[in-house]
Amino acid sequence: MPSTTSPQTICQKKQQLETPNGWKHLLLCAALFALPVQAERIKDLASIQGVRDNPLIGYGLMVGLDGTGDQTMQTPFTTQSLNNMLGQLGVTLPPGTSMQLKNVAAVMVTAVLPAFVRPGQTIDITVSSLGNAKSLRGGTLLMTPLKGADGQVYALAQGNMVLGGVGASAGGSSVKINQLSAGRIPAGAIVERAVNSSLGDGSSPFLLELNTSDFGTAQLAVDAINRNLGPGTAVAIDARVIQISPPLKPDERVSFLARIQNIDVVPVQGVARVVINARTGSVVMNQSVRLNDCAVAHGSLSVVINTEPVVSQPAPLSGGVTVATQKSQIEVSQAGGALQVIRGGASLADVIKGLNALGANPQDLVSILQALKAVGALRAELEII
Repeated sequence: MPSTTSPQTICQKKQQLETPNGWKHLLLCAALFALPVQAERIKDLASIQGVRDNPLIGYGLMVGLDGTGDQTMQTPFTTQSLNNMLGQLGVTLPPGTSMQLKNVAAVMVTAVLPAFVRPGQTIDITVSSLGNAKSLRGGTLLMTPLKGADGQVYALAQGNMVLGGVGASAGGSSVKINQLSAGRIPAGAIVERAVNSSLGDGSSPFLLELNTSDFGTAQLAVDAINRNLGPGTAVAIDARVIQISPPLKPDERVSFLARIQNIDVVPVQGVARVVINARTGSVVMNQSVRLNDCAVAHGSLSVVINTEPVVSQPAPLSGGVTVATQKSQIEVSQAGGALQVIRGGASLADVIKGLNALGANPQDLVSILQALKAVGALRAELEII
């Protein structure tokens, strides 16, 4: 069995062979303890043009509900849909018939048609209430055509839906756990039409599309592909699209793409960016954010109101009445306000340490970051969502 030697032992042995200054020893130790560069597969960085999912949508009826369906007086489209369905099944209702149904609900059915799916295969569907049904628990979805963006029917949905939520109400009080008006039916739709793919073309090149536009990452991906599959295999068209020359034999196209997707690439660092959610006060920044030396003063104004009851007692035999009143004390204070120096940082940890020194809450940090960007101390793009 091969012996293992710790980095500390290697440093000690190496130091004995070097000069007394020890600078080479420090360089060796730094190299041993350096963090490895994280590489990513091309399949995680890019997608093949033409290989995509397609959304499907349909309108249908769900029956068999336990009195929790749509209130037909408030949702007339449910009654109209039921009349149309019964007419197609040969059931004719007398004119002017008003149906008061509680076990039927109008629903919207959505699904995603994966790439390369073939007729006869099944896909999962999501069923969502369209009217005012209280619950879809235990319902059965009737046959519903699912259409694509071109108006063509690509799948037929039907099946029983089981919800993970539960609800109960009594005496004006109600309790509900999880969602009762939407759920999924696994393998609830059968594919009836396939979507044509461009991968079967004879000599047309493949196009890889990076998930994020970056000239550096695109060039690194091209270099990695050409290094593994031969020079001239890949050419970068722009910061997002890479053109791949296909193999001469059509039966080698799948294995060729599989090899490309498993090639490791070390992407370049993205643009320094700070994202602020103005509604929740969330602040997220990437590892490229840097901060210059600056001084910040940020104080918060607080108002405290204390109310105490005061009882006025009349003198004995005076005929007066005891009166209770309220006495309020208002105190205004302002915390902080002194200038604090934030040292510039060369890493994300230094930036966080400097911002935490201010002791500001997330809402105050939003205003501080905006001011730092305005004076040029924040070396990053500021995006507010």
